[in-house]
Amino acid sequence: MRISRIFLIFGTASLCVASAVPRSSKPHSSFKRSDNATNPMFQLSTDADFNFEILRVLSMAPYEGADIGEVLVAAKEIEPGDFESFYNGFNNLALRAEKIARAIDPRRHPVSARNALFKLSNYYRSADFFLHGNWSDPRINALWEKQLSAFNDAMALMTVPGERITIHAKDGGFDIPAIFFGTGLPGRRPTLIACNGYDGSQEEMYHVIGQAALQRGMNFIAYEGPGQPTVRREQNLGFIPEWEKVVSPVIDYALERPEVDGDAIALMGFSFGGYLVPRAAAFDHRAAAIMAVDGIYDFGQSILKHLPEELQQIFSSGDAEKFNAILSKVIADPTTVTSFRWGVQQGSWALKAKTPFEFMTKAQAYNLTGLTDKITTPVFVGDAQLDGFFLGQGKELADHIGGMTTYHQFEAIDGAGEHCAIGATVYQNQVLLDWFEDIIHQPKNCIRP
Repeated sequence: MRISRIFLIFGTASLCVASAVPRSSKPHSSFKRSDNATNPMFQLSTDADFNFEILRVLSMAPYEGADIGEVLVAAKEIEPGDFESFYNGFNNLALRAEKIARAIDPRRHPVSARNALFKLSNYYRSADFFLHGNWSDPRINALWEKQLSAFNDAMALMTVPGERITIHAKDGGFDIPAIFFGTGLPGRRPTLIACNGYDGSQEEMYHVIGQAALQRGMNFIAYEGPGQPTVRREQNLGFIPEWEKVVSPVIDYALERPEVDGDAIALMGFSFGGYLVPRAAAFDHRAAAIMAVDGIYDFGQSILKHLPEELQQIFSSGDAEKFNAILSKVIADPTTVTSFRWGVQQGSWALKAKTPFEFMTKAQAYNLTGLTDKITTPVFVGDAQLDGFFLGQGKELADHIGGMTTYHQFEAIDGAGEHCAIGATVYQNQVLLDWFEDIIHQPKNCIRP
């Protein structure tokens, strides 16, 4: 296939195919989705990916992760498709927010300081989001250190401060960074253990669902494994398919804590975590409930099937040189849609793949074929009506797991149709955490088969 034709396929002349390259939090580049439903939500950018990422930051406002007006000011500075402008918009916001946050005396005004510092941390993480195409970019670590500093300072001001811990994974030889958030309530409490996905951090999960869990009297543990931001930076490790090597040590740790009710543990996987956590649940059956939000059955095929047929054939033939030559040129072209450029860049960084062919090859290992019948725990599978990223994957996962599954499609008319119901965080948490509470309040002989 001629390279000029590939540019036409992946460039502005054909948005839908390019936008289907997966990422943990990405919609189609077109506002018209493949299920023929039009998105009823107001769009914040003509670039669908930028629209999604801006909405992603806004969605954390109910849980101390953002202020709406501040984010909209940053959004106005962002030029569609311009990765540097996205960095500039949120970095400028973070610099302004830092002046405000650091001027607050935390001894006199601890709540105000905590609010400001949590927002600040999130803004620095957002500034980093589109920078991973160049692994040597010093901003990748510099911004990360700033977000860690702000988040740690904010956690120290919580009524029950969050506690950073390191768990060693003996089967794999890596360390698992985690954060334990306790309720401060007496006795053993239900506990939600959650991981993010393809591009998100454990700190983000506090704003996604952690604070909502604490409000309901549940402990919350966020963690990261290989490929995720902390482990990728500090241990130079890419993702591994065998996520049970990550989850089992975290459960071991949770069961040692006196605040944790070992019969009332839920595991949640967010976005790409919708593959990771069900995979772990096939091997470790100690949790009372599993949440895959949104569910993913076959990550590798969901990427591959959206490439043009001729490019699929090149990949399947094993012609790495030709595949890399085509995709490298496409990714380098600034007119190629954001989702495709970013999807391959982030995937290569997170899976620690040096070429597009290596990335695509590694991605094929992330599927649950032959494993779903080993899951013996009740599973909530979330799905999104307009998910142009993993459309159909949630239903496929639910169908393969079968009778242990509660399948829930989040609808666009409720503002919840984007991948992981981004923009409807309060509503999604209501559905998820009510379901978990119902599970743990059932008689034990009704919970597990």
